[in-house]
Amino acid sequence: MFIAHIPAGYLATNLLVRKQENRRGLLAVGLLCSVLPDFDLLWFYLVDNRQTVHHEYLFHMPLFWISLALAAWFIAWIAGLKEMRSYIVVALVSVLLHLLLDSFAAEIYWLRPFSDVHLNLIEVPARFGWWVWNFIFHWTFAAELAIVAAAAIVWWRRTNGTSAN
Repeated sequence: MFIAHIPAGYLATNLLVRKQENRRGLLAVGLLCSVLPDFDLLWFYLVDNRQTVHHEYLFHMPLFWISLALAAWFIAWIAGLKEMRSYIVVALVSVLLHLLLDSFAAEIYWLRPFSDVHLNLIEVPARFGWWVWNFIFHWTFAAELAIVAAAAIVWWRRTNGTSAN
């Protein structure tokens, strides 16, 4: 995925928080967390010198995020911060949605560190010199454009008051 993570995060968060009072804050968390796994690209380019596919880093391991969310939930529970639960759920859903979308055309190791089995539903063949063109000219990019269009429609309807979603 190249362009659909934030729009998909917007759609998912919008569904999760449409009746919440703290909608803006939750939406901000959802949008940030929808791209959070790709923050490992900083390490990929600046430290690792592109030696390891960034989908093999910790930030692209679902069990890492699930464990982090459970720890945050426990801390919020101990501290009596019930309002934090919504933020934790939105954050986890957004991160896992990112990883699910990545699973369509890239390898995501859903059970790592317990298993090296990965999920990659579609193999994008290398046909062009610059690797980005391989994804842009593949049919899966149309799905990304559809997600972007759906998010734009939902956003437009929300801002113009034509829909409750």
